[in-house]
Amino acid sequence: MELSDCSNEYEKLVVRMNMPRVVIDNGVCPNSTVVKIDSARSPGILLESVQLLTDMNLWIRKAYISSDGKWNMDVFHVSDLNGNKITDENLIRYIEKSIETSHYCKTEGYTGLTALELTGSDRVGLLSEVFAVLADLECDVVEAKAWTHNGRIASMIHVKDGNSGTPIDGDSDRVQRIEGQLRNLLKADEGYQNDTRTCVSYGGNTHMERRLHQRMFMDRDYEKKFDSEKSPIVSVQNLPKRGYSVVNLQCKDRMKLLFDVVCTLTDMAYIVFHAAIRTVGETAFLEFYVRHIDGNPVSSEPERQRLMKCLQAAIERRTIKGVRLELCTADRPGLLAEVTRVLRENGLSIARAEISTVDGIARNVFHVTDANGNLIDPEIIRSIREKIGIDDLSVKEPFPTCREEVEKEQHQEPQDHQGGYGGGTVLVSLGSLVRRNLYQLGLIKSYF
Repeated sequence: MELSDCSNEYEKLVVRMNMPRVVIDNGVCPNSTVVKIDSARSPGILLESVQLLTDMNLWIRKAYISSDGKWNMDVFHVSDLNGNKITDENLIRYIEKSIETSHYCKTEGYTGLTALELTGSDRVGLLSEVFAVLADLECDVVEAKAWTHNGRIASMIHVKDGNSGTPIDGDSDRVQRIEGQLRNLLKADEGYQNDTRTCVSYGGNTHMERRLHQRMFMDRDYEKKFDSEKSPIVSVQNLPKRGYSVVNLQCKDRMKLLFDVVCTLTDMAYIVFHAAIRTVGETAFLEFYVRHIDGNPVSSEPERQRLMKCLQAAIERRTIKGVRLELCTADRPGLLAEVTRVLRENGLSIARAEISTVDGIARNVFHVTDANGNLIDPEIIRSIREKIGIDDLSVKEPFPTCREEVEKEQHQEPQDHQGGYGGGTVLVSLGSLVRRNLYQLGLIKSYF
């Protein structure tokens, strides 16, 4: 056997030894499924676990995260969108397999597509103009997501050639033409410099929501002032004796909240060593013990302020705004341009959009407001549905933030965490917060 073959076998052994170990238990908690993950500590492993769970539309209601030396012990209490346990055995096995292989066997999203990334100043009708340009240039939109926040917009759009169905990478003149026209649409606002950014890449295997967070972060959408009455409560304090910075957050609970926070901490080069997440009613409380990647806690007041603002922005980007419209119809060339044109002509602003096409069926979701960000007159919605198709376009209520079953569970918990969350309150010690819960779950023998 050649040396290279021995090296490959050794690498495979190391991979198998360090693969995450997953246990899924429906007997611990009456209203949620407990997912326990033991894994070797490595950069980004926590984000990957949270990302996989949220990508499966699992709602993380409670979590305990602890890193001891070179090993992680993570516990997640999850439910489906209706607040029920995960009882499908096929889904449970799929979750176990996906998490166990995620760190070493990367999955890809769409392939054979061209990815367009856009960042700029938001305005009424902007997405309509973008889709119109793409339709004129014979680009079919297969998948897209767009977020708006603080007057900014970030979007990722996966397209293919409308005639051949192949990526748009063989014609450099066409790529330049697409970039040029899109850049002209994203005109700079007077208050910003280097305002407009477009990017074309190939393959389409980037996690779209994580990339949107990164685009918004690079665009510095967090710099505008927040409404203190509506903004999430965020505090950052240091524990000098332990060498941690303690980050506390309090906000309204919703889907993918933990993903948004962990994604931002990761992109800002902070490592989570311990964390506790819980919900009481409709309110989520999150506490993280972190250090910068250089091993130090937050070292200055400007850094502390920047961290708090970035976390507030990360939570608010996905906050549901306006009326949720769902379009489900057979896909056809120019469909997106046509639908968004109707929205623009009625003075509606698209606060968030999720576009997908599967097996020739377009399934599009738009969160819309009026031009001032307010709720829309029902008569306008009725008129829009008549123009687009009453059977094709439906009005949906936003996802609920908490189910009755979960509220009962959380209200039954002892309220021994008081003072550990929110700005200016007394911090709960590391041992009493994290290790006590791990002890109760049977993951450690003692928390003293």
